[in-house]
Amino acid sequence: MVVELATTVAGILLKTCVYNASGPRSGTSTALSKVAQSASGAVLAKSATVQKQSGNPQPRTWHHPDYIASFNSEGLPNNGIDYYIDATTIDDAMKDADDDKPYFVSLSGKSLHDNMEMLHKIASAPTKNRISAIELNLACPNVIGKPIIAYDVDQMDSILEQVSQLTDSLPPLGVKLPPYLDFQHFQQAASVLNRHKKLVKYVASINTLGNALAVDVVSEAPCISSNSGFAGLSGPAVHYTALANVRKLRELLDEDIDVVGVGGVRSGKDVFAMLLAGATAVQVGTCHWIEGPSCFDRIVDELRVLMEEKGCRRIEDVKGKLKAWSKEGAAKSRQALLSVEPAKTNSAVPLSSSELQFWKVLSAILIAVLAIICTLDKQLGQLLPEE
Repeated sequence: MVVELATTVAGILLKTCVYNASGPRSGTSTALSKVAQSASGAVLAKSATVQKQSGNPQPRTWHHPDYIASFNSEGLPNNGIDYYIDATTIDDAMKDADDDKPYFVSLSGKSLHDNMEMLHKIASAPTKNRISAIELNLACPNVIGKPIIAYDVDQMDSILEQVSQLTDSLPPLGVKLPPYLDFQHFQQAASVLNRHKKLVKYVASINTLGNALAVDVVSEAPCISSNSGFAGLSGPAVHYTALANVRKLRELLDEDIDVVGVGGVRSGKDVFAMLLAGATAVQVGTCHWIEGPSCFDRIVDELRVLMEEKGCRRIEDVKGKLKAWSKEGAAKSRQALLSVEPAKTNSAVPLSSSELQFWKVLSAILIAVLAIICTLDKQLGQLLPEE
């Protein structure tokens, strides 16, 4: 059976439904070119500000040793909007990509004025027709002293109203959203977005969960120096929140607005779950950060195998098809778990990187001690009188 993983986002064809999130490994044309050469369905550039900026002081990122969570307080380091819409940058980024692989840019202005300035730049840029879509980031928690716009629905409404004046002169627009944790917030945000459905063609949900804190108990200090250690939380730890946001937004948004799922995706199964919840495409951020662009090839292969096993030929066979819980379904899941080889189900919990390092060091010490004992034994044997 041939499995087709193509999808459309904002009416734009993606040959595979998986592509990179804006942020990790997307700040330069060199990094973007590696994404372009992978199975990623699109190439999305780093969230840009009006001017180039270096971001917060280091260390500003931290990964849990088991990679169950990642933290960043980067402060939007990027090369500025002019860089990401420049012909040379796009040429370098897309030179080895399929001819029809789309190139998206992301904007994260510090104010309405900043966002409007960048949008005007795109509207008048010679490369405008090479930019397939714009992702307006209204969800970044990493700019110290700045609010998350999408949590202030009146402010979000005002921004989208201003942006709508440029609709006819811009590529299709998407909006990056923060994680919503209350049904009232979902409804308020969806109401604003639906009012602007002629402008907003997709939403990407979710961005990092803001103001998380990782503490190093050895040094008794935060793991990140910037912003007193407060940082955006990403990775598998936010995956279930992301799934809930995708499902609820798909329920509340007009069908003309696509939902792109993002948050803790690191396998074909994670993508499949996002599709079931209603996503039309799925972005990968933290896994791309840790594993590199080869993650797109692996995840796409895993998704294709899983869909073939389930008899799904195309994305539409999965999208939004999440079933209600049932005893029959739960029993089927338990049976599938029991059918797994005992060696897999009863295997020990994998060692974390810190535990693995400990045993490596301990093994090296034991080998050194054994070598010393053998050397001393030989020397003592030479000192004993002959029989």
